[in-house]
Amino acid sequence: MSTAFDVIVIGAGPGGYIAAIRAAQLGFKVACIDEWKNDKGGPAPGGTCTNVGCIPSKALLQSSENYEHAAHGFAEHGIGLKDLSIDVQKMVGRKQAVVKQNNDGILYLFKKNKISFFHGRGSFARAVDGGYEILVNGAKGDEHLTAGQIVVATGSSARALPGTPFDEEMVLSNDGALRIVEVPRKLGLIGSGVIGLEMGSVWRRLGAEVTVLEAMPAFLPAADEQIAKEALKAFNKQGLKIEFGVKVGAVKVGKKGVSVAWTDAKGAAQSLDVDKLIVSIGRVPHTEGLNAAAVGLQLDERGAIVVDADCRTNLPGVWAVGDVVRGPMLAHKAEEEGVAVAERIAGQHGHVDFNTVPWVIYTSPEIAWVGQTEQALKAAGRAYKAGTFPFLANGRARALGDTTGMVKFLADASTDEILGVHIVGPMASELISEAVVAMSFKASAEDIARICHAHPSLSEAIKEAALAVDKRTLNF
Repeated sequence: MSTAFDVIVIGAGPGGYIAAIRAAQLGFKVACIDEWKNDKGGPAPGGTCTNVGCIPSKALLQSSENYEHAAHGFAEHGIGLKDLSIDVQKMVGRKQAVVKQNNDGILYLFKKNKISFFHGRGSFARAVDGGYEILVNGAKGDEHLTAGQIVVATGSSARALPGTPFDEEMVLSNDGALRIVEVPRKLGLIGSGVIGLEMGSVWRRLGAEVTVLEAMPAFLPAADEQIAKEALKAFNKQGLKIEFGVKVGAVKVGKKGVSVAWTDAKGAAQSLDVDKLIVSIGRVPHTEGLNAAAVGLQLDERGAIVVDADCRTNLPGVWAVGDVVRGPMLAHKAEEEGVAVAERIAGQHGHVDFNTVPWVIYTSPEIAWVGQTEQALKAAGRAYKAGTFPFLANGRARALGDTTGMVKFLADASTDEILGVHIVGPMASELISEAVVAMSFKASAEDIARICHAHPSLSEAIKEAALAVDKRTLNF
């Protein structure tokens, strides 16, 4: 006996739960299946982002930033503190409370939108007339659901070092990194991507000696080179040690720590002994347990689900979104795809523009960008103009006491259309939204330069960088 739905979504991460909500708004009878469990075994929808990614990492980043401000920044404001301390277990407890608030919020949204939620692992059972049968393996036993439209949003998993599995005690993925309950004396990270930089920042602020081993010869190659260099200067000044061009060798795990053998960029043998090792060398699509073979769902060599530009798979009525398909592994990209797929199922024209998907790293300084980098424009042979403006010359940044970094605009040399905006500095994650809006409407740098921005505000740096494209900044 099976329960029939119009749309079944497998996975309740950012792509999945948003797809379910939009489909319900469009009048479909919707079910959403998710197997994440909280510490008590109950449902924890929200996927990697909510449970062991975006949300908990930002909670810890905020706590550690507050501590660093109190330890090093308050004095210049005339605020004195004695006997400053950090209760890491309480900090982690707050992080868990924030996660639960988000879990509960998604469950509330399911109820509000009359979405049937099933707690367990969803997998393909077989094709049936007019659709597919989905098996839910959960605490209540097996349940069978059918629908003509299936949306797969099963996310991704952390990639482990070959021969060194995660034990989440000494060798940590992002999950274990978020569960550390005392400040390690020495912390090692393999990979200087988003997760590595954010987790390294958390524990450096709280007193850990942090060393990052990065295989690439340069810092943040996906970011604009000028912005990446500016960020690296700030991280070096803070004491975050990053080694580039590294080849990692044997990793030995002992009772008291981890020893990593590695070769530096010059070929010299080195070793690193740490209390904990965080491995952040990328993520892999999570399709294990989906039973794709039962219905002939096509996967690529990485295990990702093969889709076209509209997120259609090789099977009629089966769609896939988020980390489990091509494209950047970003929560907001997954959300946009989830909305677009629900609208396409309804016969509408769902739309996602990868060219205006913003990227953010929530370190201090924050790093954010949208569009093309200067090195990419040079490689493509496209004529462009560039303009920069430093936060050092921004009144609000001075008042905040955070003048690190800059805003950089790249515009077409002939049309002045904005091709990319790159920011390193305070609140870059919020400031980048103006650039995303501008680029979505094909704005020119002149358009931004002519818009009145509030004074004093960090957003004035956006206007000034746009002015700089035409070499007419007003405050620098």
